[in-house]
Amino acid sequence: MSSAPAHSGQGVACASLVVIDGDTIKCDGQNMRLLGGGVPFKSGVDAPEMGSRAKCEFERDLALKAKARLKELLLDGVPRIEDSGARDRTQSRRPLVNIYLPDGREAGQVLMSEGLAREWRPKHRIDWCN
Repeated sequence: MSSAPAHSGQGVACASLVVIDGDTIKCDGQNMRLLGGGVPFKSGVDAPEMGSRAKCEFERDLALKAKARLKELLLDGVPRIEDSGARDRTQSRRPLVNIYLPDGREAGQVLMSEGLAREWRPKHRIDWCN
C-alpha cells in the first residue's frame, strides 16, 4: 500500500514551467496560483510581494528567497501539478493549483513550514513588515 497522499485535482502537464514568485508559477504561458494544499476561497498560501508591490525591504528580500526556494523545489525531480478546478478572483482568473513534489510534499506547504510563505485566509491581510 502506498503512503502517498490521495489527490483529487486534475493533473496538468507543463512543457514549460517558470516560477514567477513564491506563490505563482507559469505553466505553458498561463499563470497559476499555488493553493498550498488549501481549500479554494477558504484557505491557501500567500508569499511575500516582490519589487514595488512589497511594503518594506524585509518583504522584498523574503519574496526573493521564497521565489528561489520554489524554483529549487521544482528542479528536484518532476513535480505533479493538480488543478483544483477553481480560479482566483483576480482579473486574470488564474487556476488554483497544488504542486506535489516527487517525495509527496506539497510545495506551498514546504514554503510555509520554512517561513517563506504564510497561510492565506479570506479577508485576512498578511503584514510581512511587522
